Amino acid sequence: MRSSKKSLSPDAKPAEAVCVARQFYCTEGYMPENSVGYLMRRVLTAVAQEIERQLEPVDLTNAQWIPLFKLFMGKASTVAELARECQLDAGAMTRLLDRLEAKGLCHRVRSVEDRRVVNIELTDEGRSVAAGIPEVLCRVQNAHLAGFSDDEFQALKGFLRRILDNAQAQTPPTSGGSHEA
Repeated sequence: MRSSKKSLSPDAKPAEAVCVARQFYCTEGYMPENSVGYLMRRVLTAVAQEIERQLEPVDLTNAQWIPLFKLFMGKASTVAELARECQLDAGAMTRLLDRLEAKGLCHRVRSVEDRRVVNIELTDEGRSVAAGIPEVLCRVQNAHLAGFSDDEFQALKGFLRRILDNAQAQTPPTSGGSHEA
């Protein structure tokens, strides 16, 4: 009889995994600071900190510019959509929107068709601030890619996409059947 305990062993991977992963890491002598995950996290942290530093003049934190920009880009229009898009729970999104509203960047409007739905609209100032975000993102990311050739940049994106594809292949499918493309 098999144990019902969850396993962290390699055979615990989903059956649909097509390729067998090469063993780049082993437990003996494992050094977290040499792992790809650790390095990616360090890069993400450095980029996020610099973006936040450069957005200080418009009084936006890293947590605040992301939903503001997603609204600007039309990725969401309701509180529920924005929470899903930002991978936040409803309570955290409500607190974040409270801060953005207090800064005069957006406001919430209850839907007249369905009172359960709360729409979010950017103010003129919110649109103006959000319109400046791509300049900061480009500047910060380009600075972090200094010294890369065009081919190296394309290769890096390809490697990261492959890692993401591998990660998504490890994630069990959700019930409901629809997948984002």
